[in-house]
Amino acid sequence: MDALGLVLLIPLALFMGLLGLLAFLWSLRSGQFEDLDGAAQRILFDDDPKPAPRAPGPDKKE
Repeated sequence: MDALGLVLLIPLALFMGLLGLLAFLWSLRSGQFEDLDGAAQRILFDDDPKPAPRAPGPDKKE
């Protein structure tokens, strides 16, 4: 690899690292990591009420 490749790749790598760091800091400040256990436990519990089973009415043909 020649020197021109390194001249392009090193600033590109530094820019991408800085971009990742800024994205991480933004996620910290916006509260993305505030409740880590809540989402993990929320998926385990079914909070939706189940509809009551319907009894067959007089107009239902079998």
